[in-house]
Amino acid sequence: MRKRVHFAWVVVGVAFITLLGAAGYRSSPSVLMVPIQDEFGGPRAAVSAAISVNLLLFGLVAPFAASLIERFGLRRVASVGLLLIGLGAGLPVFITATWQLVFLWGVLVGAGAGSISLVFTASLANRWFVKHRGLVTGLLTAATATGQLIFLPVLAALAEERGWRTASLVVGTSTLLVVPLVLLFLRDRPSDKGLLPYGADASYTENREKPGNAIATLRMASRSRTFWLLVAGFAICGATTNGLIGTHFLPAAHDHGMAPTTAASLLALIGVFDIIGTVGSGWLTDRVDSRILLGVYYGLRGLSLLSLPLLLTGEVKPSLLIFVIFYGLDWIATVPPTVALCRENFGASGTIVFGWVFASHQIGAAIAALAAGAARDAFGDYITTWIFTGALAIVAAGLSVAIRALPSGVQDPVPAHA
Repeated sequence: MRKRVHFAWVVVGVAFITLLGAAGYRSSPSVLMVPIQDEFGGPRAAVSAAISVNLLLFGLVAPFAASLIERFGLRRVASVGLLLIGLGAGLPVFITATWQLVFLWGVLVGAGAGSISLVFTASLANRWFVKHRGLVTGLLTAATATGQLIFLPVLAALAEERGWRTASLVVGTSTLLVVPLVLLFLRDRPSDKGLLPYGADASYTENREKPGNAIATLRMASRSRTFWLLVAGFAICGATTNGLIGTHFLPAAHDHGMAPTTAASLLALIGVFDIIGTVGSGWLTDRVDSRILLGVYYGLRGLSLLSLPLLLTGEVKPSLLIFVIFYGLDWIATVPPTVALCRENFGASGTIVFGWVFASHQIGAAIAALAAGAARDAFGDYITTWIFTGALAIVAAGLSVAIRALPSGVQDPVPAHA
């Protein structure tokens, strides 16, 4: 008799498609930045401001979304988040000035994305799995990279041939099409289906301990040195991924005379290798000290950024392809070990603590997105930015290794509630 597939894997599949459908918003700002600037004029920093608001809200909503998930469930929060993203990504077809992007890209898309961010991934993995939590976290984190892979070349081609408004409408529509799938198939907990989490035995008892609200959890976590080391490292992580490369790689390539579709294909290739790197990182997180993993990831990322001024030209040379592959493997491989450290150190509050750590990731990304645009306007290139952020990534490696190792089964000695 064939063994039935545990429904937890169905939930993972639906969540993967959910994150995949929402991933277009990650691709659209970098692809559409130059066409929008060409149409409306003004400095690049003006468009970067909308992206910065997006990244900032994306992060700040996350810890509150964790509390909302506890109260309303994964399905409701994901559905509302997708609706906000779809509206914020589709309505820009009607804008008449770049400042209007601050509300649409910034507020609507930022709030929606924060609702189904990596906190959504962490909550799902913790609820539905006892075994393979790291692997599942890696798989779902990789969904955003897969979305980037699918959308980037398509959006670049659409923006070039049909205009940026058509590309924006495609992103909004694709996101809204995922909502019915979430409503039909996503479930909040294994007990909703009369099941135990994957890998749990008969002695398993569902943890219904309330993690507390977002502000109280922040007060609690802020007493821990581990929390601040994670916050600082993940802020640099956001600055060197979403904020810098995710937002400014295409405009930087454009400055060197590279065709938009070629540059988009390179960024999509980063997404291909990010899938491999993030899933592999999830597998390693179940087996290797997470502090060491983070130290290696950040150190290699820093060296990659320091080399970029020598590699980025108008041509796609083998050395640039090596950078793309290397950077892709390291893109968000940091997520599974960071989630694991939050869970190990803060127990039932770990998901909301990760929400605050993730908020720092997006604050770093927002600062980098705006600062890199301003630096480009001031200096005429991105060289200073590549070097500065490369050095920051190496600092993040040191911060990660400095996190104190805990004995097995022991949590960081901070109060459970503020």
